[in-house]
Amino acid sequence: MDRSSLLQLIQEQQLDPDNTGFIGADTFTGLVHSHELPLDPAKLDMLVALAQSNERGQVCYQELVDLISSKRSSSFKHAIANGQRALPRDGLLDEPGLGVYKRFVRYVAYEILPREVDRHWYFYRHRSCPPPVFMASVTLAQIVVFLCYGARLNKWVLQTYHPEYMRSPLVYHPGHRARAWRFLTYMFMHVGLEQLGFNALLQLMIGVPLEMVHGLLRISLLYLAGVLAGSLTVSITDMRAPVVGGSGGVYALCSAHLANVVMNWAGMRCPYKLLRMVLALVCMSSEVGRAVWLRFSPPLPASGPQPSFMAHLAGAVVGVSMGLTILRSYEERLRDQCGWWVVLLAYGTFLLFAIFWNIFAYDLLGAHIPPPP
Repeated sequence: MDRSSLLQLIQEQQLDPDNTGFIGADTFTGLVHSHELPLDPAKLDMLVALAQSNERGQVCYQELVDLISSKRSSSFKHAIANGQRALPRDGLLDEPGLGVYKRFVRYVAYEILPREVDRHWYFYRHRSCPPPVFMASVTLAQIVVFLCYGARLNKWVLQTYHPEYMRSPLVYHPGHRARAWRFLTYMFMHVGLEQLGFNALLQLMIGVPLEMVHGLLRISLLYLAGVLAGSLTVSITDMRAPVVGGSGGVYALCSAHLANVVMNWAGMRCPYKLLRMVLALVCMSSEVGRAVWLRFSPPLPASGPQPSFMAHLAGAVVGVSMGLTILRSYEERLRDQCGWWVVLLAYGTFLLFAIFWNIFAYDLLGAHIPPPP
């Protein structure tokens, strides 16, 4: 049922003859049943919640249109939250007779979303097309690039110590700052099998469910923002070091998800959440520790500085700021939220500062960077 047919039906039935801007929930529900209109069960639940948040049991006309059009605003979220405790449907865990894929969708809903009303909304309106292609494509490309360089160099761990590795056009190197694509393409290169395995595992376990719930556009924006912030932060704080690996984007996704879980601890229904939180923090901290060790205490002779670890930390900052804003705005318009514009302003300011830094600071400070390979 699209927006135009809904408007036509409401006008024909004169559900709002006095032009008050509100429609009785019982009246609209009766209209749905009498005309056998295809309306998702989750949307009927939302309709009841909206009515319960209104003193007269009415629904705002614009909110009703947004509901049918699958759009949700901050005011919609507030209204739903006020009426949430009276939602009539049981939890999704009680849904019988689900197939394998719908069980997976239910699993994703409980892993990612903190509120039952949002889990219902996602479960009933989820479609398998388009699939979560971004995270899968990035992971596949990283694996293919790693296999190509591993076969070419005949080296599968600590590839950065091979003299030919840094000559790749994908690696970020401070001597090649003018080649702007390297600030992003370094995410396809990895130090070795251990870093690739860690990043690929997190991208598939956390990135794919996040993309299923929040969509390709938002998750790709978050991931690439973490990657770009990682290389730019290294160019500012560790000026002589190169960067490889997708850790900036991975840590943006993971830190955003972990922060969202912590801030909605009571509402999250994922099993063993405390144990999993501790394990995730230990693994992420260990990866940062490994990167610090390789940066300052290389186990093998190297022709230049080893890749920096600052991309991990920059990605985590992007996740806690931009990522948390995105994850807390499920099915809401980001442009309607003041916090989103504050985050974008802060990120844009950082980008401008980093660009001017890379243009002028290296010469002004007389930084001695290693010659580009």
